[in-house]
Amino acid sequence: MSNTAKAFADGKAFIPFITCGDPDLETTGRIVREMEKNGADLVELGIPFSDPTAEGPVIQGANIRALSGGVTTDKIFGFVEELRKDVKIPLVFMTYANVVFSYGIERFVQRCAEVGIDGIILPDVPFEEKEEFAPTCRSHGIDFISLIAPTSENRIETIAGSAEGFLYIVSSLGVTGVRSEIKTDIGAMTASVRKYSKVPCAVGFGISEPEQAKKMAGLSDGCIVGSAIVKIVAEHGRESAPFVGEYVKRMKDAVREA
Repeated sequence: MSNTAKAFADGKAFIPFITCGDPDLETTGRIVREMEKNGADLVELGIPFSDPTAEGPVIQGANIRALSGGVTTDKIFGFVEELRKDVKIPLVFMTYANVVFSYGIERFVQRCAEVGIDGIILPDVPFEEKEEFAPTCRSHGIDFISLIAPTSENRIETIAGSAEGFLYIVSSLGVTGVRSEIKTDIGAMTASVRKYSKVPCAVGFGISEPEQAKKMAGLSDGCIVGSAIVKIVAEHGRESAPFVGEYVKRMKDAVREA
């Protein structure tokens, strides 16, 4: 079992997302530690990019703030190396293909392995192009995590059949952001996935309230929350860590009830 899959070993998983360097890496470090302390099973670390196509305005804003503050991919690698001195839960990078290309695929993945990253999510890489990255990730023991969207129904068998770590089920069409209601039939999507794979499924995009988290975790193996957390950081800035910790605790408690 890979480290990312271990996030699901003790029941339903709660997976929070944070943009590295928003407002600075020191704050990001405090936030990640609060997330772990309050029950996060795995943390998605966003490497900021100037054109994050899958992101709504909340996470776009975080990317702009982080980049304006001088964050670089190298600084984030150094940050993760420091984080790994005491943070034990799985850590996954979420970023864009161009970030990895510009750094060099082999160099990027090797550095991930060196600092203790367990998986990579590239939302702008179609499944058909994953082989440009996946073999390199595999050779370094890093999970290349696939996404399944509401439009993937005819490709679920193919995507699920080669999934690693966990499958990221995208709850809604469009970009990331808080949604009042999720209308996609998540239960049917996860049932389809389970015909072809034993890899855990976690639902993301649009989840912000404990009741939503409980519902989505009840239909899958866990849930992923990003925009709601990034909004807390935008509001409280360098003082945001305890507020994020409190939010993570509420969401994890809800997931446990699923």
